[in-house]
Amino acid sequence: MSVTADLMDTSRGTGPITIHDYGDRALLLEFGSTAEVLAWTDAVREAALLGVVDIVPASRTVLIKLARPRYQAPTRQRLDTLRITAEALSEAATPHDGRPDIEIAVVYDGADLDEVARLTGMTTDQVIATHTGTLWQVGFGGFAPGFAYLVGGDGVAERLNVPRQSEPRTRVPAGSVALAGEFSAIYPRESPGGWQLIGHTSKDTAALWDIDRDPPALLRPGMWVQFRDVRS
Repeated sequence: MSVTADLMDTSRGTGPITIHDYGDRALLLEFGSTAEVLAWTDAVREAALLGVVDIVPASRTVLIKLARPRYQAPTRQRLDTLRITAEALSEAATPHDGRPDIEIAVVYDGADLDEVARLTGMTTDQVIATHTGTLWQVGFGGFAPGFAYLVGGDGVAERLNVPRQSEPRTRVPAGSVALAGEFSAIYPRESPGGWQLIGHTSKDTAALWDIDRDPPALLRPGMWVQFRDVRS
């Protein structure tokens, strides 16, 4: 059953969602988890609602941009009638064939690897095994072009949940693999940053952002990523 089909069944599944006007040409949907964000992003996209020109997922919200103010009220009314079943929500948080869309080789030599091990109560080897031992789903993009926020499955988000640096670095090298809160990410270019650095991508990893590629972002919402431990 597709997510869209599940949406039409209002007798079971999630209850009404929280919807806010966002100016007069957008609506902001609020959720309790990134998994719900991903499921609803897919569902709204598949529903092809009249007047919707863009759908922008974030950590706990989905922004629906509209072509004109006159679409705001009917879109809100349509969204008020939609539901997602528990089955559809589970399907959105599980890869269809159990395999990743992309595998990324990582050298685990990050400056904060020992600190992450201390914060999580693991050894460094256990941190690496946990990071590579699950599939990560792209929740949303932000911060910089090509920067994808990844959510780990199988409880990994809780086991590797670490705070950001108290003082952000002024320079984080491109390709740095990092953790912060419930998310993992790869810095697409050199920039300031406050995430905990646990490694860097191998030299043969494709560019995370390439304006000559269609689409430019290597990692896009809903994709599944597998990290693989390699030597430098």
